[in-house]
Amino acid sequence: MSVVEIKGLVKNFGDNEILKGINFSIEKGEIVSIIGASGSGKSTLLRCMNLLETPTGGHIFFHGVDIAEAKTPPTLLRTKMGMVFQQFNLFNNLSVLDNCVVGQTKVLKRKKAYAKKIAVQYLEKVGMAQYINAKPHQISGGQKQRVAIARALSMEPEALLFDEPTSALDPEMVGEVLKVIHDLADSGNTMIIVTHEMDFAREVSDRVIFMADGIIEEEDTPENIFGNPKKEKTKAFLTRILNRDK
Repeated sequence: MSVVEIKGLVKNFGDNEILKGINFSIEKGEIVSIIGASGSGKSTLLRCMNLLETPTGGHIFFHGVDIAEAKTPPTLLRTKMGMVFQQFNLFNNLSVLDNCVVGQTKVLKRKKAYAKKIAVQYLEKVGMAQYINAKPHQISGGQKQRVAIARALSMEPEALLFDEPTSALDPEMVGEVLKVIHDLADSGNTMIIVTHEMDFAREVSDRVIFMADGIIEEEDTPENIFGNPKKEKTKAFLTRILNRDK
């Protein structure tokens, strides 16, 4: 059974239809990258998956259970599907360590000592253990994003959702964050990554989804999407992006 299965997902904002009947599934341990132009619906799809946005129609199944029908509290669902945002979303008044502890104690009801142990373990994994007492304003953007990844991992989710995790970073900081995500991919984590880093998507993904105008235009292996795209919109997008990055 798939970890996540999406059937006929629709999302409207007023009269504007952002998602127009999305269908796809994700298996345990699979790495899926979602690419496409700005406004194609990529981030909205991710936000619907853990109910940061309420779908207008369709179904999202998590281990076969429709998350909307099950009346699962969104906070509980988000412990199963962790989210890493573009803008880090750290608590500025908390230390690096406490940013990774607070969700565990408040939502998972873990004892503080155990939550700290888990947090330090994941901060070590992303190379941020030496900054546990720093506040977010004292560290770089790349370091903030690594803390945000450690925070998501500290909840020990079954799937990780990344919403353009490098888009708010200075170019010299992108590599350090991509390396952390790459290492997570090698560790067998289930991950859905919205990204504009084409080389990274090609290298790390089991499958690549190209979205355009609120639909999945094409879905295939990285080799086929980047080497032999079938749809004209995919070809045009990749030609534009890859030529721009030269």
